[in-house]
Amino acid sequence: MRHVVVGTAGHIDHGKSALVRALTGTDPDRLKEEKARGITVDLGFAHFVAGGVRYAFVDVPGHERFVRNMLAGAGGFDVVLLVVAADESVMPQTREHFDICRLLGIETAVVALSRSDLVDDPDLVELAELEVRDLLAGSPLADSPVVPVSSLTGAGLDRLRAALETAAAAARPRDPEGLFRLPVDRVFSVRGFGAVVTGTLVSGRVAVGSEVEILPGRMGGGEAGAGERARVRGLEVHGAPAETGSAGERVALNLSGVRRERVERGSVVGSPGELGAGSMLDCRLEVLPGAGAPVGDEDRVHVHLGAAAALARVRLLGGAAAVEPGGTALAQLRLEAPLAALRGDRFIVRRYSPVVTIGGGVVVDAFPPKRSPRSAAARDAVAALAAADDREAALLFVDEAGSGGLTEAALARRLGRPRGEVRRLAAEVAEAGSVGIAAGRAAGDSLLVSAARLRAVGERLLARLAAFEEANRLRPGMAVEELRERAGVPAAVADRVLGDLEVAGRLRRDRDTAATAGRTVELTEREREVKDDLALRLEEAGLAPPTLADAARELEAPAPLVDAMRRLLAHEGRAVVVTRDLAFDAGALRSLRKAVRERRVVNPEISVGWFKQKFGLSRKHAIPLLEWLDRERLTVRVGDVRRILARALLSPSPPSSPAAKPTAAVRGAPAA
Repeated sequence: MRHVVVGTAGHIDHGKSALVRALTGTDPDRLKEEKARGITVDLGFAHFVAGGVRYAFVDVPGHERFVRNMLAGAGGFDVVLLVVAADESVMPQTREHFDICRLLGIETAVVALSRSDLVDDPDLVELAELEVRDLLAGSPLADSPVVPVSSLTGAGLDRLRAALETAAAAARPRDPEGLFRLPVDRVFSVRGFGAVVTGTLVSGRVAVGSEVEILPGRMGGGEAGAGERARVRGLEVHGAPAETGSAGERVALNLSGVRRERVERGSVVGSPGELGAGSMLDCRLEVLPGAGAPVGDEDRVHVHLGAAAALARVRLLGGAAAVEPGGTALAQLRLEAPLAALRGDRFIVRRYSPVVTIGGGVVVDAFPPKRSPRSAAARDAVAALAAADDREAALLFVDEAGSGGLTEAALARRLGRPRGEVRRLAAEVAEAGSVGIAAGRAAGDSLLVSAARLRAVGERLLARLAAFEEANRLRPGMAVEELRERAGVPAAVADRVLGDLEVAGRLRRDRDTAATAGRTVELTEREREVKDDLALRLEEAGLAPPTLADAARELEAPAPLVDAMRRLLAHEGRAVVVTRDLAFDAGALRSLRKAVRERRVVNPEISVGWFKQKFGLSRKHAIPLLEWLDRERLTVRVGDVRRILARALLSPSPPSSPAAKPTAAVRGAPAA
């Protein structure tokens, strides 16, 4: 069965509620005040089924004082039923309601000339129809059917139902595969069950048992993901219990895990982490021809989006001073309270005082950076986004994020599309070479960076690496961790760039060191002597090597030179620098690994005393070696002893510091 939401619109006392009652058999006026005063004050609801279509009626108040309530329901309309009294014709609220529906992009309407039984002269009915046609002229609703009806006598109701059936068939269907999003237009509590929220499910699906998030969070902040979490305990569709609700249906959700006072009209219920609430909106703003006065830069206005409302400051982009009635402009709305919005959402703007409707627009970016209003570049950036499809917008968002990149989750929020769809889109633009993907640690954490930004980071890293090599002649390369830190980008992006440079043959690296391709270390004869003598002394010393200072004294060489030779030996896999002061022969450490493995068969624990006695070591060498075993994940300290881990029984792997294969040639050095 197809589900269509029909919203009434029109001037006060033109018979909207009476017409809904005549069509559905349900009185939409539910409040005592409405019964007493005979006018609609808040949203009313009714439904009926005909021709395989379930019509959900949202009846709105027509009084100018309650336009805010009307706006809370208008965002969910698929079809608008514009009610115009035949004996009064078009009135001020008729025009305002019509303007609101047009600005919200409602493209399907039926006009009911109500109270036709009160008009004796057929010419007056015809005149009212002409005035309605004049009102609709030039809009997407210009060809809407106009049907004279009487709620009292029933005249014209069959024609009206037929017109609604045609309109329902023409209405654009809601997207059940989109993000689950329910703007809340009514909140109440039921004793024994807790909070209940209702609204039109504008996209996606929801089921009993689903975890949901309510935005914006009532504790403030307005950041994406900062909402209240709850679970769907029960669900009704058009007043009947159901297990699931789908886009286009009027649903009521009974929520557990959240108190009634934490939810209000204007909240949005969605899937956790997929929606967000922001404090700024980039938009295309349209000012109504009948606005009466321009909308100026820095004007304070009321913004209505979905069922929510917030005060905002208008900042016109590109240095514009004002938007004249009938004009359009690109703007950034700076909200005084966060709103949960998506790219492509439509909104209404009302003047701060007096509170009258003056325009509306379309959200171009629901999570923009703060833009300089006088900047032509800012205006051009928003103009490009306004004209872009999803693929083009994705590239613009990624480029705007710079070399720091944009996560898939953030891109999904800015595009307003499901994560899976955005992941496929990201793969497509990456395959086309427009974007690079830097893998994150968790799903949704992968960073998207424009290919041009990645190339720029790569050139910057190569320049820093070359400068380091020039200043450190005896170093085989730069520590990868240090190079990563100097990149000025997230580690994932730096790793992606280093990988790209390596594949391109412009950089060579092992897991600890990076060097420019073709990097060589030229040693003088004296430097070769020191290096060879140091290697011999380390091999002879075994697990009790000299300290850096002692080695420098024994070799009669400066300590910086000896340190440089230690690093070259480590790079060749012949030594391991365990502490700043101590380097060990790699073969001696392999023997130590074997001894630790044999010890575990007898006793899985090592004490400092046993270790010192077993290898004939002083505390100066024993403690650094035990700490090295901890770092290598061969042992773990438990109190005063080390427990040998099971992995120590596996075949020994090379020590972590040296590389299996040098990534930078060292001329004049013997083979490892």
